[in-house]
Amino acid sequence: MNLLDQIKEKAKAKAKTIVLPEGTEERTLRAVPILIKEKIANPILLGDPKAVKGLADSLGVDLSGAEIINPAEAPFFKDFVQDFYEMRKDKGMTPEKAETLMADPLYFGSMMVKSGKADGEVAGAENTTGDVLRPALQIIKTAPGISSVSGAFIMIVPNCEFGDNGVFVFADCAVTPNPTAEQMAEFAAASVSTAVNLCGIKEPKIGMLSFSTKGSASHELVDKVAKATEIAKTRFPDLQVDGEFQADAALVPKVGASKAPGSPVAGYCNILIFPDLQAGNIGYKLVQRLAKAEAIGPILQGIAKPVNDLSRGCSVEDIVNVVAMTAVRA
Repeated sequence: MNLLDQIKEKAKAKAKTIVLPEGTEERTLRAVPILIKEKIANPILLGDPKAVKGLADSLGVDLSGAEIINPAEAPFFKDFVQDFYEMRKDKGMTPEKAETLMADPLYFGSMMVKSGKADGEVAGAENTTGDVLRPALQIIKTAPGISSVSGAFIMIVPNCEFGDNGVFVFADCAVTPNPTAEQMAEFAAASVSTAVNLCGIKEPKIGMLSFSTKGSASHELVDKVAKATEIAKTRFPDLQVDGEFQADAALVPKVGASKAPGSPVAGYCNILIFPDLQAGNIGYKLVQRLAKAEAIGPILQGIAKPVNDLSRGCSVEDIVNVVAMTAVRA
């Protein structure tokens, strides 16, 4: 059984409720019958029921078993408006603005997760990452001890002897353009949960990446990664983390032993933390295309409850997979 099948089996055992704010998005609608038939999750679609059902009928999609909620007509809409106003009034929120925003399915969906009416949220097929993240951070907020959100990819590399039998977690590849050392350390900690809970990696080993290994080069960019490594070791003492590493020192045992002798993880890393978004995004796409790897994500890490972002170029299968991962994380 491959990793995605394992994730789906875990999701089936949990039977979680996942809210899908983009209720009139074609690929999302096509994913719903699959989610129901395979018992991956109990989906809730947000939108005007007439419009949602009308589009589904035109596509030949059967939505039997899915709940459809129009935010503004929900019996708990006014409660959500009041709760959101109370959360944000110190930041200039007014009751009128709270009502307007809560009618937005992305805000309403985040409030459903916050209130426990849904276990997780998946969106992004027709909205940007910023659009998905903004209400999640305002309403659900970050997890305890974490101040920053990162976007991780699970990389499944065929015929690969490195990592965890070719399975890796790469972060941050989607959210923060130029993270601080403190943020990089938090990305490392958050990635462990992804590695363990989604990938089944039993011994997460983290490499903090740079163009230098253990002082082989001198530059402020190297200093940031070295500082991030020390912060991670101090703040999260249970982590198996080291750096700064060049990629080959992190991945290849012989190179790791040569460049970083005595390191507990050099040459055996299965979690790679990139120094900035340019490196992370370029890195995962190179591995995806050149090594014909499967790239699953981005998985939003660091939010207190599971909210996941889709690529606007996602397929129906991608949506099913991300919903399954969200259900497992819930």
